[in-house]
Amino acid sequence: MSCLPSTAPIAAPAVRHTGSIAILAVAAFVIVTTEFLIVGLLPALARGLGISIAIAGQLVTLFAFTVMLFGPLLTGLLSHVDRKRLFVAIMLVFAAANALAAMATNIWVLGLARFIPALLLPVFWGTASETAGQLAGPLRAGRAVSTVYLGISAALLFGIPLGTLAADAFGWRCAFWLLAVLSISMAASMAAFMPSPERPKRMRLADQARILKDPHFVAHVGLSVLVFTAMFTAYTYLADTLERVAGVPSAQVGWWLMGFGAIGLIGNWLGGRVVERYPLGATVVFTLILAAGMVASAPLARHHGWFIASLVFWGVAYTALFPICQVRVMKAASHAQALAGTFNVSAANAGIGLGAMIGGFTIAHGGLHDVGYVAAAIAVLAVIATPLVARLHSR
Repeated sequence: MSCLPSTAPIAAPAVRHTGSIAILAVAAFVIVTTEFLIVGLLPALARGLGISIAIAGQLVTLFAFTVMLFGPLLTGLLSHVDRKRLFVAIMLVFAAANALAAMATNIWVLGLARFIPALLLPVFWGTASETAGQLAGPLRAGRAVSTVYLGISAALLFGIPLGTLAADAFGWRCAFWLLAVLSISMAASMAAFMPSPERPKRMRLADQARILKDPHFVAHVGLSVLVFTAMFTAYTYLADTLERVAGVPSAQVGWWLMGFGAIGLIGNWLGGRVVERYPLGATVVFTLILAAGMVASAPLARHHGWFIASLVFWGVAYTALFPICQVRVMKAASHAQALAGTFNVSAANAGIGLGAMIGGFTIAHGGLHDVGYVAAAIAVLAVIATPLVARLHSR
């Protein structure tokens, strides 16, 4: 089954829409950097606001759970809105929220600045994935979605590390101001250069929600929760791990995160190539690679050569699993592709929030060294659950 519903009109040849898909990828870069930059800023935020690293980490949980709770409802309600206008509005909201974060004087104001964009992030991912798939056509839908998800790799490669370096040099507020400027610039670019796709037909929310009656689809969403919980139990505290466990100087953490993102480009490319034919198989393979990288990171942390090798496995699998999970869940839905994609985004953010909580609990009651082991155990649990998902599909 394609990422597109069978009744969706096939757009003109994909090459004509390469520019539009690229614009969505750049917007994704800004959005992902807004969501995940805080991972690199956690140590600086904790010091600047006078709070513990575990409490600062709950800002990640707040963002993630907001996406999880409100994403499907808002996406369903906005599914008929003109895509170009919707994307421009989302970028303007992100600009305002980042400006508010830059001016925050305490964790409560910063929490509000994280809550606002979290409401619209899943709307973007659900509609952008559907729009990219429609523009590219059913035969290239997986690669088109992977191209949009290249924004995640770019954020890992440039956005989060450079933001971390800017925060180290000029303060963490500067990083949020830069994101506000980028968001406004992206909104202007979309308004000027992105054509308006065909306006989607209005569909009742109840009709869209029928996908939740399909146990196969629900099982795929549950699998994404497990996968992303494993990913973010460890990744949320990667900057802290680099500083405190691997002994990386704080001024160099951004460069290490940039290397992690560079490796992720390979994962994004691999994920986009294999997911069309083998969505569940790709999930199993890359989740196992993820587990191996995370579990090896702590014992190898003081041996930088081997530690880098573990980060390579970790980074490739981490980035590959974003498009793999998105396409896998969308393939499992018979209709309402935007809503289906948003359910995966909500599942991912449920995993992100749970991961941040589990990682914080592990640090508080065990130690930072134990985070990789706990994350790997959750990854193995996801692999064990995969045959159950496949069995529901066969039925």
